Amino acid sequence: MRLLVGTRKGLFIYAHGSAGWSVEKRGFLGDPVAALLPDGRDGKLYAALALGHFGNKLHRSDDGGDSWQEVTTPSYPAKPAEHPDPTPWSVEQIWSLEAGGDDQPGRIWCGTIPGGLFKSDDAGMSWSLNQALWEEPKRGLWQGGGYDWPGIHSIMVDPRNSRHITVGLSIGGVWQSQDDGATWHPKGKGLRADYVPPDIAGDPEQQDPHRIVQCTSAPDTLWMQHHNGQWVSHDNGNTWDELLDVMPSNFGFAVAVDPHDPMRAWFVPGGKDEHRIPVNGALVVNRTDDGGRSFTSLTEGLPQQDAYDLIYRHCLDVSPEASNLAMGSTTGNLWTSANGGDSFVRLSANLPPIYCVRFG
Repeated sequence: MRLLVGTRKGLFIYAHGSAGWSVEKRGFLGDPVAALLPDGRDGKLYAALALGHFGNKLHRSDDGGDSWQEVTTPSYPAKPAEHPDPTPWSVEQIWSLEAGGDDQPGRIWCGTIPGGLFKSDDAGMSWSLNQALWEEPKRGLWQGGGYDWPGIHSIMVDPRNSRHITVGLSIGGVWQSQDDGATWHPKGKGLRADYVPPDIAGDPEQQDPHRIVQCTSAPDTLWMQHHNGQWVSHDNGNTWDELLDVMPSNFGFAVAVDPHDPMRAWFVPGGKDEHRIPVNGALVVNRTDDGGRSFTSLTEGLPQQDAYDLIYRHCLDVSPEASNLAMGSTTGNLWTSANGGDSFVRLSANLPPIYCVRFG
């Protein structure tokens, strides 16, 4: 088993052996690694670099991370002259990477800021912008959350039907396609946004999901960490149920679901908005085993005082067999758990700020 960790200063690949976890390989040292994809279909690895003045770059490894080659970075078409859209038609950041279905070899999906969805059918050698979503008339209602522009941070391909795709936008809500991206429809009955006037609080396009995940074995179940709460859907995202009385906070970024048990999920709460640090300096992970009716706050092995660790939306992951959790923080702490979060072990306290973790 391997764990890929993308940080502000490079990629660290951990391997698990008889002595536990250890760093096996390092890559892109000094460069921000904003997104990662270990493709379980063919073993390829993808790493997106956010190089500031030098732009965004995408790299692929065909040998498990021993070597990397730069592939094509998604790009927008030229913006028509005098176009009324204020959104920049350029990739500000590659925010999410996901593999297509098992019946789509070479298919990769990429979500960007400012809210564009791209598709590659040749393992990243070329890309096409999904015009249907980019030209959606309601895109004008989308807005930036923590960034200046909206972005696609969550992409889910239904394992039963690879033409069925769900994406999560901050701020733009939940969108689904049943026809491989040819048409899109907003989903979100039951969601609410407490940062807009009450008369539009339920509008799908005003919702700010921070992260959405789908249960592999029961794809109709989706879990969401929203800007103002946590939700679960058991009907493929059509309707959502809010999870109430979640302590110590209903705010956060990260959520993960057990790939074999749709009723089991993990959230990492934090202080809302301007705070964005653990509540009262105590880092906890909340787990539900009953579909959100109740939660257990997991603390063993996590700092319970003077903690300032924020867990970004892509910094919590579950291994495919669901026996291991991994979690990385903005302060460079990296934890794993081999028992569903009942206890955590810190692998490192000295990494650069962590942007994403993924089991390979």
